[in-house]
Parts: sequence; C-alpha cells; structure tokens
Amino acid sequence: MNRTQNRTFNFSAGPAALPTEVLIQAQAELLDYQGTGISIMEMSHRGKIFMALAAEVEHDFRELMAIPPNYKVLFLQGGGKGEFSFIPLNLLRGKNQAEYVNTGLWSTGAIKEATKYCEVTTIASSEDRNFTYVPDVSGWKPSKDAAFRHICTNETVHGVEYFSIPEFDDGVPLVADMSSHILSRPMDVSKFGCIYAGAQKNIGPSGLTMVIVREDLLGHPHAMTPSVFDYTQQAKHDWMLNTPPTFAVYLAGLTFKWLKQNGGVEAMGKVNAAKAKQIYQTIDHSNGFYRNDVAVADRSQMNVVFFLRDEQHNAAFLAGAESAGLVGLKGHKAVGGLRASIYNAVSPEAVEALVLYMRAFAAKLA
Repeated sequence: MNRTQNRTFNFSAGPAALPTEVLIQAQAELLDYQGTGISIMEMSHRGKIFMALAAEVEHDFRELMAIPPNYKVLFLQGGGKGEFSFIPLNLLRGKNQAEYVNTGLWSTGAIKEATKYCEVTTIASSEDRNFTYVPDVSGWKPSKDAAFRHICTNETVHGVEYFSIPEFDDGVPLVADMSSHILSRPMDVSKFGCIYAGAQKNIGPSGLTMVIVREDLLGHPHAMTPSVFDYTQQAKHDWMLNTPPTFAVYLAGLTFKWLKQNGGVEAMGKVNAAKAKQIYQTIDHSNGFYRNDVAVADRSQMNVVFFLRDEQHNAAFLAGAESAGLVGLKGHKAVGGLRASIYNAVSPEAVEALVLYMRAFAAKLA
C-alpha cells in the first residue's frame, strides 16, 4: 500500500483528510489539555482556558484570510446546508428579492431553500451544459433591487471553480458558499458581503461552520430567525450565544497553525495548483481513456471530477485504488464517474501516488 505514517491516502470529498500532524497533536492532548488533566472537550466554553483558545483561533483565521476589521467572524453550527436558510433569514433586511447564480448541485440546493423565504431570481446558470462551466459575468442579468447576490465559488460535485470574483457597481452584497475551497488560495474578503463555509473540507471536522459577515449587513434579521442562527446576536456575544462545538473549534485552530507553519494560503495555493495540474495533465494525456468535461479555465483545484472511457471499469478502478491505499475516489451519485478531492491536507505525495495508479490502470486496459 501507498501510505504515509501508516495513513491511507484519502481523496474523500468531505468529511475529508485532515493534516496528519494535526491529528497527532490532538491525539497527544486528548486526555490532558495543557496540564489541566482533562480534554478540551470536557471543559467549559466560558472558562478562561477555552476562551483564550477561541480568541487565538479566531485571530489566526482572520490573519490567514486577511479579513478586514469591519467583518465579524462567527463559528457556528448547522453546516453549509443550514446556511442556505440562514443567509436569507439574516440578509434580506426587509427586502423580498435575492439573486443566485446556478453552477451545480450546491447552488441548486441553495436556490431551492431560499425560495422558502423570498423571491429568487436565477440571474445566470450553467445547467444548459450540465454545469461544466462558470457563466461569463457579461451575461448575468443583475438587479440593484436585490437584497444580496449568491454564488457557490467551488462546486464539489461537478468540479467547477470561480477564479475571478464577479463585481457590479450597484451596492448589492455578494454572498459566497466557499465550503469546499476556503483557505485553499488567497481570497479578497473585501469583495464579499458574506462568506460561509462548512469546516469539513479544509478546516476541520464536520459540525463547525464558518461565517464571515460585513458589519453593516447586521441588525435586521427576519423575525422568525432562530436566535442561535441570528448573525447579529451571535456577533454581539462573540459567537458564544450557545455552546459552540468546542472540539471542532480546537481542531480548526490546530489546522490554522499548520497552515501558518506551511506558508499560509499563498504557499498553499501554489501547492494546490500544482497538485491539480498533475491530475488534469494525466487525464488530458490519456488518449481518451480518462476525460474531464469542465471548461479548462473553470476546472476546480479542489475537486477533480473525471470519467473512464468505458464506465464498466469503474468498480475495478476503485477496487484497485483501494488495494493501492487510495480511497474516496467514487464520484457523487448525482453525476457518477470518479472524483479526486485534493484539499489542503492531501499531500503532493498522495497525488503522485494517484497519478501513477491512474497511468498504470490505463496501461493495463489499453
């Protein structure tokens, strides 16, 4: 098997690979955190030790993302799907219209949920080509009357990623679901009114949700917004209105330290680009044995979706990969095929092992 420190190479889309160094440190501190004789999971979120940890975790996250001071950072629960509801509940601010761009399964889900709370206009969509591209901004049809404009900046299922931020001079705040590529490369937070992300791709375990929201958008939640998902109340209480997922926050903090030790998001972006390039080149140079249907300019650096020329061999590909110590490569049921999710914690060594296996599998069946 191809393994590093007895760890299988994990290409799962989420929950996904965590840095081995992070897990080793968490393992060492599991029973005794900083000499307290108890786990971080067992101590009060109001106690001095956890409050100090929480402040440090938020500080590191702000530093990594270069978050401007006029943005609140919230460590919440409910996942990305929960945010599909919490976004309109918090950001409609008395209006009844929101705009969405549909680039895949997660955009579709966000649109469906938002229609429960307001009138939704889909101002652009790539459904006409099976969600294999990002619609050119010149063809979008925005309105200055919208409460917000929503995009999913990386679609894990279809393998499509935005590499430029759509901008309109109309004052409508841009909202982004960044669940699957947050911290994978530098992002200009100031271009967005709100960013949200489930942690289980590049940050930590499932159960933690990150929200970055501009302060001027707070203060006018829908009356039916549950208190624990009210951004205004959570910001007022430094995201401690209810008991946060303390162990997930702790693990996120370890991941942030790991990122900083490895050069931050700028360095990580270069590594991720190289990893993705290696897999896409293998696909493109396979003489049609493998294919990727996404427009080249919009190919995700986090989720490489690909198909075999003869999909009857999918099961054999997956079985052989598992025998080689490569797991999590089955495509999403909505599109089928295969998928390699190569988040920050997936090492270049893991990608090299995958590429060698792909070439060997193709040669075997040629």
